[in-house]
Amino acid sequence: MIQLIYAGSTSACFELDSTEPYFSPKPYDVYLNGKFLFSSTTNVVSLFSLKPDTEYTLLIDSCELTFRTAQETFAADVRSFGAVGDGVHDDTAAIQSALSFLPDGSRLFFPEGIWLTRPLCLRSHITLELSKGAVLLGSPDRSCYPILPGNVVPLCEGPDLMIGAFEGLARPMYQSLLHGSYCEDVSIVGEGIVDGNAQNSDFWTAFRQFETARPRLMFFNNCKNITLHGVTAKNSPSWNLHPFYSENVSFFDVKVQAPKDSPNTDAIDPEACIDVNIIGCRLSVGDDCVAIKSGKIELCRQRLQSAQKHVIRNCLMEFGHGAVTLGSEIACGVHGLTVTRCLFKSTDRGLRIKTRRGRGRDCSITDVVFDQIRMEDVITPVVINMWYNCCDPDRYSDYVKCREPLPVDDRTPHLGSFVFSNLTCTNAHAAACYIDGLPESPIDEVAFSNVFVNFHPDAQPFAPAMQNDATAKCKLGLYFNNVRKVHIENVTVQGANGPALVTENCVDISAEGLDEVK
Repeated sequence: MIQLIYAGSTSACFELDSTEPYFSPKPYDVYLNGKFLFSSTTNVVSLFSLKPDTEYTLLIDSCELTFRTAQETFAADVRSFGAVGDGVHDDTAAIQSALSFLPDGSRLFFPEGIWLTRPLCLRSHITLELSKGAVLLGSPDRSCYPILPGNVVPLCEGPDLMIGAFEGLARPMYQSLLHGSYCEDVSIVGEGIVDGNAQNSDFWTAFRQFETARPRLMFFNNCKNITLHGVTAKNSPSWNLHPFYSENVSFFDVKVQAPKDSPNTDAIDPEACIDVNIIGCRLSVGDDCVAIKSGKIELCRQRLQSAQKHVIRNCLMEFGHGAVTLGSEIACGVHGLTVTRCLFKSTDRGLRIKTRRGRGRDCSITDVVFDQIRMEDVITPVVINMWYNCCDPDRYSDYVKCREPLPVDDRTPHLGSFVFSNLTCTNAHAAACYIDGLPESPIDEVAFSNVFVNFHPDAQPFAPAMQNDATAKCKLGLYFNNVRKVHIENVTVQGANGPALVTENCVDISAEGLDEVK
């Protein structure tokens, strides 16, 4: 069975119906209109260099699908506007002119070459196509990146206009390499690369001395109908792909790369967004692979919008601090998240939820599904941490770290029910899971079903959660603290030091089919 998940004017993306995470059970051949194109091994497959408004027939393993590419108004080579593409000449003016003057519904084509540019402003109803061998290369000179305000105050009465943001607050920031504000119907497609070039700048080495927040590689602020398909994003100054208060945002078969020691290079961070699809992506970065956010409490009070209806499927995530993370800037909550058929390799944590006192009463997480996930060499497969102690001025305060119950007020977060099913986790190190709620606001319910966890034979101690006074753990079983209801069904924990299930301050505990293998 093949499903069409995206068709642009020159590219299309398809998903195979497979129960295996990310990789297909066996290699397969791809035919287009009866002609062999290539062989593949992943559940998501893409076609490029198609013709607009054209009908095609795809054949994979006797499954046939007919589809039609989208129409377009006009297509132009970026060289027609004076771009050079030699990696030396500054092509900013030529690219920005093309973006400004092409009619709605146009496609701007980048052929093979290195297109050196300063930050660019995206606009509505445009497609950027980066062909194979095309590199959109960011300038390494920080002085080329304008500083944008967080909010712009109107001349007449009315609300402020949000322009810049970082780590859950509207705040000044360096303009991102590809920056879209209040635009819609934007696509960035192709087999090419958007390279932030941060390794040749001071963005990774001196950022603690900067006067404001680093740029993202791509920032979509209050945008609608944004699609990235096929492109590789790499070496961002900070977060790579950051949709902010945006709607209907899709990442199909996208690759995101950064060295595993690069600072804050999250791959995809949708913040306070509605309808986000992350399908068939391969992410390997220096921080969280996917971090779903909804702002800190100050931003939440300005504009209450939860993260809603997110789908993550058939993705491979490697080396990040967390594979799929919720938070920590999550004051508006998360409502509706499905993570299925994903493969996590060598991340610090697999499924990671992080919040803390001070995120607020609107920090609620509901309707969340984690299912059919395989983890290999993940230090701690599942972490829910309500004591997160990073990124805030009061991170070491008594309010954040006090282990005694505090009064519940409008700053107190609340976490609901979570179901983790059909997880296979091999070669863990610190703990099978580490779930730590607040004494005054315990997590409602956590359920594990059809789960297998074993430990690396040479497991190394590691602090499962980033919290004050954290201690390293090694081969800890399923750990729960301040959870109202714990339900375990058909779970195997192999090789734990001590019992497979450890609970503290939990009220209702049931364990059916818990298998402890020493």
